[in-house]
Amino acid sequence: MTGFVLSPETRWQRFIEPLPLDNGAVLPGFELAYRSWGRLSAERDNAVVVCHALTGTADADEWWGPLFGPGRALDPAHDYIVCSNALGGCYGSSGPASRAPDGRPWGARFPTVTVRDQVRAQMRLADSLGIRRIKLVIGGSMGGLQALEWAVLDSERVEAIASVAASARHSPWCIAWSEAQRMALAADPKYQDGHYEPDDPPVAGLAAARAMAMIGYRSPASLAQRFGRVGSDAGGDFAVAAWLRHHGDALVRRFDANSYRLLLDVLDSHDVAHGRGELAQVLGAVGQPALIVSIDSDALYVPEDQRHLADLLAQAEFVSIDSQFGHDGFLIDAKRLEPLVRSFRARLAKRAEDRRTGVNDVSLYSIAIADFAVCRRTNF
Repeated sequence: MTGFVLSPETRWQRFIEPLPLDNGAVLPGFELAYRSWGRLSAERDNAVVVCHALTGTADADEWWGPLFGPGRALDPAHDYIVCSNALGGCYGSSGPASRAPDGRPWGARFPTVTVRDQVRAQMRLADSLGIRRIKLVIGGSMGGLQALEWAVLDSERVEAIASVAASARHSPWCIAWSEAQRMALAADPKYQDGHYEPDDPPVAGLAAARAMAMIGYRSPASLAQRFGRVGSDAGGDFAVAAWLRHHGDALVRRFDANSYRLLLDVLDSHDVAHGRGELAQVLGAVGQPALIVSIDSDALYVPEDQRHLADLLAQAEFVSIDSQFGHDGFLIDAKRLEPLVRSFRARLAKRAEDRRTGVNDVSLYSIAIADFAVCRRTNF
């Protein structure tokens, strides 16, 4: 367990059996911190798995609150919703900030992990919770990458996925943003290639890395509308500069620099086709219905990434959300995302019911999409 603030609703699952990793190393047991909402049905078939973004937590009802509640996309009255802190994170799950078998923090010694490793750990959690079927795996950003891997790694259990503001593989553009942040960390003398003292972390480097990330997470229009050039005419500080420093300072109080570096590497290693064949072949073999959501102003996971992903998946629906907030629109404009996910799930339920009753599901798309979204459906 870490010194970072965790929700009192957090629970832990300890796994004694070693976890083989993609890089050939073996993690000698691990823990996942998680939260859940609702109850698992007697048939154990009503689970929904929610996957968080880079610096996220298991508290999905906080950062995706508009999706939760009666009659909403994620309804604890019907769904057993589970969200775990990702392997390598620092909110209770095993990672650089947790303790190694020798009793000391792992620090830079924590092994390199991938999105697949994170999903395999989550699959073990699902096994331990007795989940037989998963109605939906949904996530944004890093969580959207995990949703894709869930579809491939656990195709028998996962019925559908929703991948928001993500891609089939990390682009050179995204890798460049990651590398700039790694350089910021390395430039802090306290970083020491990750071998820093826990009570004297490289706060300046981590704050600078977070500031870089925030620029990529937002759009020029959103910063112009919110800040303009406030502060410059009087010779004082730019408001937008103060905003960047605020986000940098806020992250160093709640996140570990080694976890941040490790998770950047997790993102960059993402390629759903790695070791499996050609990308078109791999995605074309994904049989589950998939909702692929794009943010039209996203300058990090650009909309072309989601269109390409939707084109290659066998059963995909592509939806673009009109948002001025860039990549962070998947969080800030969650109220716009909620009806899209709810409508997607309603169509899935109708198709399942039609199949059960033998009705031809020609009206699969009879449920209207909200006016604010521009939607293109492919092969679903």
